[in-house]
Amino acid sequence: MREDLVLSDPEQFKALGHPLRHRLLLALRQRPATFAQLATALDATKGTVGYHIKILEQAGLVRATATRRVRGGTEQYYEPTSQRLRIAPDAPVGGDFLVKAALSEMLPADETAADITILRHVRLTPAQARSVAESLERFASSDHLPTDTPTGQPYGMLLSLYRADIPSLPVEPSAPAHTEQ
Repeated sequence: MREDLVLSDPEQFKALGHPLRHRLLLALRQRPATFAQLATALDATKGTVGYHIKILEQAGLVRATATRRVRGGTEQYYEPTSQRLRIAPDAPVGGDFLVKAALSEMLPADETAADITILRHVRLTPAQARSVAESLERFASSDHLPTDTPTGQPYGMLLSLYRADIPSLPVEPSAPAHTEQ
């Protein structure tokens, strides 16, 4: 299995910041594909796909993997350089980059789909936060997650542990008990 690609170069983030390039990379995670196959899947022209694939290739996000002969010509197959991308701690962007990417690929709510989004806030020590982050990483990397099936619907999973700007009320010596009204 290929190692994670650690993103740190501003050109990588610029390449990923364009919606079509983001979608191209998502499509290529399924399997290697040609310009023609990608153009069909994304309802774009081969020229547009070729332009954006070259930008992704220059940024080190995709690579040519194989060729095949077609009607006297040659088609090139492209694939991601890594199945997983990781943002370097010293990168010029933060987690908000991933949140924006996730939001851009979200479809409207569907009553028949198993969509769920939860936002919770907890207070943790730095050691607890590291432990939770390690647990999230193990969960996202684990073999107990369902495997991709060709007939399955695509779902995104954004796991994030971030420091939140939430005000802290001072602790009262004897806070009143909560009563229902």
